[in-house]
Amino acid sequence: MGHAIALVGYGEAGSTFASAAAWGVRAAGWDVLADRRAAMAVDGLSGAASAAEALAGAPLVLSLVTADSALGVARDYAPMLTPGAIWCDMNSVAPDTKREAAALVEAAGGRYVDVAVLAPVNPGRLAVPLLISGNAAAKAETLLRGAGFTNTRIVGEEVGRASAIKMIRSVMVKGIEALTAEMMLGAEAADVTDEVLASLDASEKALPWVERAAYNIERMVTHGLRRAAEMEESAKTLASLGVEPVMTSGTVRRQREMAGKGVGEILERREP
Repeated sequence: MGHAIALVGYGEAGSTFASAAAWGVRAAGWDVLADRRAAMAVDGLSGAASAAEALAGAPLVLSLVTADSALGVARDYAPMLTPGAIWCDMNSVAPDTKREAAALVEAAGGRYVDVAVLAPVNPGRLAVPLLISGNAAAKAETLLRGAGFTNTRIVGEEVGRASAIKMIRSVMVKGIEALTAEMMLGAEAADVTDEVLASLDASEKALPWVERAAYNIERMVTHGLRRAAEMEESAKTLASLGVEPVMTSGTVRRQREMAGKGVGEILERREP
């Protein structure tokens, strides 16, 4: 007998959702990394010795891998789907990438749905905003709500529409992080950090920039490689619309360069 939910990938998003929903043996999952498969067992998910075993009989599949793996897992695992299974592609990739994946899933007899996750899964957890598009969006929303997700919205029947909203929004969200890092690197080098931050505080009061700068840089240090991969997809999105992604391409490089650095390397004199 199949599981109600199958997870493809068990990184931050998959583990967060599974723990928050307490899916337990209702769900099974597969990850190419052995330590993540072990984490699934610790979290109480049903054991699976292979991707095929995890996917067998599951009516709802959540694809939660890295941006550069999204198309590959659709290609590799689509033939393992139960006919009619809903493949929710929750990865941060360009609309064209999702349309390619959709063709693979639907050719294998599955139903593909484009799902955009619009905020960090922590602390959002099951209340994280999800945008849904595709011909099977209504069915997917019903299954996602049944799985515990509480903040879902259908934005159309076209695969790629939900992703376009996220990717174009990400040009600003991730771009601000990259611009912050560039600003702070220059300010520290010129020893004018306090003055620069104070001048920004004078023009915008929503959050002190000393806090905002530290937060943005921490996001890049912690998640820069994943964010760089996502921004490459944002660049593809803009290019497909006839917009040259000048700043977005720069953001890819800056996010990648910042990944893994110590926050103190940039903010030596700042409180965390």
